[in-house]
Amino acid sequence: MEKQRKVEEVKSLSDRLEKAKVLIFADYRGLKVSEMTNLRGNLRKGDTWFKVVKNRLMKRALKQMGFEHLEKYFTGPTAVAINTADPVNPAKALVDFAKDHEKLSVKGGFLDGKEIGPAEVETLARMPSREVLLARALASMNAPAANFVGVLSAVPRKLVYAINAVRETKQA
Repeated sequence: MEKQRKVEEVKSLSDRLEKAKVLIFADYRGLKVSEMTNLRGNLRKGDTWFKVVKNRLMKRALKQMGFEHLEKYFTGPTAVAINTADPVNPAKALVDFAKDHEKLSVKGGFLDGKEIGPAEVETLARMPSREVLLARALASMNAPAANFVGVLSAVPRKLVYAINAVRETKQA
């Protein structure tokens, strides 16, 4: 690879790292091309960028960003999954794929300024998606108002039942 191309690649990686919410590092050694293509397709559905990068170039990009402590993950073949929106999607896709394909192993990751290990990536994968969490939050915010409306409507409803019972007793 010529020098100018390497400089551009490091800049591109640095830009992606700067915007990333989550980075997940995986060892893909032994996977077939068709399996890697399938994995990339699964990750692309969740808007995740997944690429096998040269270790030296990634280490340079990490150094530029001040993430030197992550360089330890870049020994041997390493692929990087980067997502800028939802950290759960890439974790789920990689962990689910690793269950079916023993040759893929999650090395670790980086989430919200904190290094995470393989066990924490698996925990992240078990979390509900962003949409589910938002729906749950909205439901819990809506519950007090809905309960209050139910209590307020119960008073007139009981009054109507009482008046109806009095009317039926007088008619009988």
